[in-house]
Amino acid sequence: MHVSNVLEFTENHRFFVYRDFALSALDRKLFVSLYQPIVGALSSALYHLLYQKKTEEEIGYSALEPQRRLFLGLGVEMNAPGRKSLAEAASRLEAVGLMQSYRHYNPLTEESVYEYSLIRPLGTEEFFANLHLTLLLRDKIGKPAVLELRQGGVRELPPELSRFVNREEVTVPFYELFHVGMGQVDPDLEPSWTENAAAFERSPGPALSERIRHADMLLRFPRGSANRRLVESLGRAPESMAQINYLAYKYDLDVPEICRLLDEDGIFEADGALRWEELNRRAHSVYRQDRKREEERERFLARGETRLAAEAGEPPADAGIIAPLEVPERLAGEVAPDQYMSLLRREPYTRVLGRHFPGAVPDSFMRIFERIDLNYKLPEPVINVLIHYVFGMKHAQRLTHAFIDSIASNMLAKGIDTFDRAVAYIREQQKLNETLERRRKSEDGGSAQAPSRGKQPQRRKPAMPVVEDKGPAKPVSPEEREKMRELVRKLKYEQ
Repeated sequence: MHVSNVLEFTENHRFFVYRDFALSALDRKLFVSLYQPIVGALSSALYHLLYQKKTEEEIGYSALEPQRRLFLGLGVEMNAPGRKSLAEAASRLEAVGLMQSYRHYNPLTEESVYEYSLIRPLGTEEFFANLHLTLLLRDKIGKPAVLELRQGGVRELPPELSRFVNREEVTVPFYELFHVGMGQVDPDLEPSWTENAAAFERSPGPALSERIRHADMLLRFPRGSANRRLVESLGRAPESMAQINYLAYKYDLDVPEICRLLDEDGIFEADGALRWEELNRRAHSVYRQDRKREEERERFLARGETRLAAEAGEPPADAGIIAPLEVPERLAGEVAPDQYMSLLRREPYTRVLGRHFPGAVPDSFMRIFERIDLNYKLPEPVINVLIHYVFGMKHAQRLTHAFIDSIASNMLAKGIDTFDRAVAYIREQQKLNETLERRRKSEDGGSAQAPSRGKQPQRRKPAMPVVEDKGPAKPVSPEEREKMRELVRKLKYEQ
């Protein structure tokens, strides 16, 4: 537990506990045999005290309580040495992977609330598969005791089976016994499962939405850096951390990459505030370099398309009730109309653009929308609506740089800065395109029917007379030839 000030962790602060498991008799035995010699009695008592905040039949979050109850329950004095010993006990649990601690800060009341997320102890095989835990246990209890614990918790194969040489799989798979109905998807259940998948997915660690944690940043950030003090202050700025998480989600950045960006010069203002325009520009450069090296994109795509990002925050204030846009043919089988509207409102344009291609996005299209994002500074939902419009058109030959740039320039000139205005704009453009298409078809139909009524089509140029050769030339007599020569001499002298 990283506590920079002794007054940040006292008996007056409130806390709550989260756990999503229940300890069995085997778990308790392994905890006492494997973990308690490492962490000590005080840490073991703290773990069980936090575990009892929820009954055996319940999981989830406990109620808010003052930490004074932890001090009294563990018999720790409520003074500076007692606070230090309790923080060290919690740190031991965190170090061996039994607990994770978080600090929630309310800027209005300036109150800090601690969250203790408990983790199930590892089994025997998993524990001894971790070399650092095995070596630490050996240093505590000795090598013979470690070998005895490793062999004593696992029952060996009965010796009678040594004569059997063939092992055949006879398990019945799911699809042979059960058949799931292929009816229409429930419109009430399916959206709620998709939207809340990230919120309810809690592996041992923080929620999926918090991909960049302040504690991880501090572990990887150089201690001798000039920006170290400013990065430490980000722990008390939840809005800044939320924006950093959104930036990491947008450009697929890891904690080391974020730390490298924050360690560069010119990222922070003189008063310690982050320069978001500069950070966004440099993060985009890292993203472009990753694309050039064709590195694989990870995390949210590898977690079963559960990509609702809580980093993006709540929908815009002007998000009214509007008719949903038509889902493109490429995405018709993946998302419902309501989900598609939510995707356009919340997702970064890099994710929306990637959905329209089966593989990597071509560099030509990526450069077009990068320019719109970085130079024109159109909001992300507006860019998403622009992507929906240009890729939903049936005239594929019009998807050129000049055409897309002209639409973006027109939206910028008309002040299209919200999602609703962008939707209204493209609907007007679609109506205009349909009107022009009907007019063109009517004109083509009229010109095609004109020759069938016996009328000649009107010529664009007048008919000019042409000199024609209608036979051999007539012979010229000597008298006519002499007259012609005389006429030539006369004209020559007059000049």
